[in-house]
Formats: sequence, structure tokens, C-alpha cells
Amino acid sequence: MKKFKSLKTLLSALTLCAILSTPAFAGDYTVVSGDSLYKIGKVFNTSANDILATNNLKGASIYPGQVLKVPCDTYTIKSGDSLYLIAKKYGITLYDLRKANNKWDNNIYPGQVLNLPKINSNTGSTEPTTKPIVNYTEADLDLLARLVTAEAQNQPYSAQVGVAAVVLNRIKSSQFPNTISSVIYEKSYGYYQFTPVANGWINKPSNATAKKAAKEALYGSDPSKGALFYFDDSTTNKWLWSKPITARIGNMVFVK
Repeated sequence: MKKFKSLKTLLSALTLCAILSTPAFAGDYTVVSGDSLYKIGKVFNTSANDILATNNLKGASIYPGQVLKVPCDTYTIKSGDSLYLIAKKYGITLYDLRKANNKWDNNIYPGQVLNLPKINSNTGSTEPTTKPIVNYTEADLDLLARLVTAEAQNQPYSAQVGVAAVVLNRIKSSQFPNTISSVIYEKSYGYYQFTPVANGWINKPSNATAKKAAKEALYGSDPSKGALFYFDDSTTNKWLWSKPITARIGNMVFVK
């Protein structure tokens, strides 16, 4: 009887070890065009081989619309939530949250379930990324929000985030200055880069929505998809229209 109990205990321990050593795949990820197992693995802090094995895939080929099990916790949206607040609460970038859910607009609803990338309470794996993509002061945030207000206050919210993102994209580019204020106040061939600086609208107070949009861009959101310029679709500037379009939101056109 003692031997039986010992064997039973051993088997239970082995079973528990097997459970604990197996990655927990709790999220559903829908494949989009351009995805690969490697890219998806980077989003969820796992390997392509783990996704391959867990989903019983015969090869690395995947297709848009395919649903894969991925390792992450999930979050059920509650009334009053926003993508920005959820990302901030869990210490992940807004960009990572959007990427993990292929969610590039801000429309969410109570009861909707989101993947939380790089967070897995079952395996203890976390990768907090709460730092902004560009260091900034309150004065920088206010200046960026004033630019957003002047340029896009009558445009959709995602367009406002896009305007702020263009400034940050310029900072990351070797073609432009490397601070928020120097990008916004830059002159090229004797002309200011941004119309509100030239006409003085940059000095008008920002609104709350613009400040929120500016902060969202600072923490990784980029509806402009890497754009370095933006303009109203009524412009006749051939040079701007000749550039590759990355996004169109409302009346705003974003280009590289």
C-alpha cells in the first residue's frame, strides 16, 4: 500500500511538472496579410516553433483569417476603458496592444476580449514597456498637443494621433532634428515646416483630446504608419502628392 501511494505521488508530481513546463496558450490571434510565425512570435514573446507545435501546423505557411493559439493573458473590456488606459495598466506599449489584436482604430466595446502581448501570468513571463518612444517633458507634451490642435482638431481622433506620430517619426529619422521642439520649430529653406508655427496658431492652447492623442503617440501609437509628412487632401502641392501614401484618415493624408 505504501508503494502504491508512493507511485501515485510520483505520477502526480510528474503530471504537474509536465503541465507547468508546457507553454500556456490562452489567446486567439487572427493572422493578417504580411504575417509570419516569426513576426507573431516576436509580438507574443515566444518562438515560431512553439506556435507551430501548439497549433499542430504541418509547416510554416499561414494565411490571412487563420486563428492561432498564442501565449498571453487576455483582458475583457469594461465600460470606460480605452486602449491607451489598458496598455498603461498592464505596462505594455499601445503599439504592442494594437499589434496583438490587429486593432488600429479606437472602437472597443464592453465584453470584447483583447490579447495582452508579452504578459503571461501562467509562465511568469512579462516584458513591461512603459517608456515613451521619445523622452519628453510636460512642455514638450503641451507643444505637441498644441500642434495637433492647430492642425487636426476637426479631424478624427486617429488622425490627431497621426499628426503627433509624424513629429516623433521625424525625431527617429536622420533627416530631421532629434527633439520635439526642434522638429516643430524647424525651418527649411527659410520656411517653417509646420503652418501653425508660421501663422501663430501654435501659440493657441491645446484641447484635452489633442493632449490625449499626443500622449498616445508618445507611447507608441502610429496611425500614420511611419509617415514623415501630412497634409489636407485639398492641397494642390504636387511634391507632397508624389510621395508614397501611408494612410488617409478623414481629410488628412500621411506620406513618407
